[in-house]
Amino acid sequence: MLLKTFGWSFAVTAGGLALAGVLWGWKGLAIVGILSILEISLSFDNAVINAGILRKMNAFWQKIFLTVGILIAVFGMRLVFPVVIVAITAKLGPLEAVDLAINDKEKYEHLVTAAHPSIASFGGMFLLMIFLDFVFEDRDIKWLAWLEKPLSKLGKLDTFSIAVALGVLLITATTVATDVAHGGGDKSSTVLLAGVAGLLTYLIVGGISGYFEDKLEEDEDDDEADAADEGGAEEKAAAAKNGGGKPTVVGLAGKAAFFMFLYLEVIDASFSFDGVIGAFAVTNDIFEMALGLGIGAMYIRSLTVFLVRRGTLDDYVYLEHGAHYAIGALALILLATIKYEINEVITGSVGVLLIAASYWSSVVRNRREAEAEGSGKQTEVSSGV
Repeated sequence: MLLKTFGWSFAVTAGGLALAGVLWGWKGLAIVGILSILEISLSFDNAVINAGILRKMNAFWQKIFLTVGILIAVFGMRLVFPVVIVAITAKLGPLEAVDLAINDKEKYEHLVTAAHPSIASFGGMFLLMIFLDFVFEDRDIKWLAWLEKPLSKLGKLDTFSIAVALGVLLITATTVATDVAHGGGDKSSTVLLAGVAGLLTYLIVGGISGYFEDKLEEDEDDDEADAADEGGAEEKAAAAKNGGGKPTVVGLAGKAAFFMFLYLEVIDASFSFDGVIGAFAVTNDIFEMALGLGIGAMYIRSLTVFLVRRGTLDDYVYLEHGAHYAIGALALILLATIKYEINEVITGSVGVLLIAASYWSSVVRNRREAEAEGSGKQTEVSSGV
């Protein structure tokens, strides 16, 4: 199973490193390798979040995530996106922006870095909403119960997460955005506009995917009820044969999966922002950057599918909690980087530590449940049951 899931990642790694060695020598090989590790360390929590969504999708859409999705991630976000940002911020044509990225790498790096406030604000707000909607939801399983219980009560207030997010955005715009490290000057209006755009994107894409997911679950419940009623099942089959009746579950699953796929891609884009900006600390060559970050992105996708197929999130129930806390930390870090320089090692370490802590808590929980179950069986035997 390991080879089946990670086979393409291994192949892309071997091919990518070989290509880097041929084109740029040992130095290029080292740069691509470093960027790959950087991307994996920064996006491990992304894999856990993706797995929580991807396990709701069928095998077809999981394949789409690994094929079309990886093309969008590598060529779209790691290669095309920075060029588009330069074209927009510098008011250049697409060809001019590409020429600048290839022939004037220092200016290209400067322009991409100058666009960081808007990028960080958009991505930070999108990720912050994912975190807030998670911690404000009342869940049966709680990791940090002392924190999650009171937060779930606050979450009963409609649009509370939106109010908190807008409050964070307002504070960011009036504090750290007034004198930014990237580009200089007051970027309050830019940060506000980009942050609101990130919030709206979350509400639209997440709302649509959530609607179709709920609709799918409702229809599945209806189908189960109809299956229990033989007459109802026969009428439904006749209606389907005549082209009547309500849409089938398969059609609804397709719509739900499509919008979930879009949601996944926006999440990946938000996670990739810090990786793209951080990559400039290693190289300003767009092709080295795309190759290195692309290899890392491939592993994140393979890891996502691996977690789904192994049922890891069901076995280690606190992993999703740890990943969402890591997302919350990343969102705040992204907003803070509008003014302050924060090393990527710190960003990646926070996520890894939170996920590691949630994994260990899950292991401890599983051991306690196993011991409790074993004690229960011994009690039954001793009592003669």
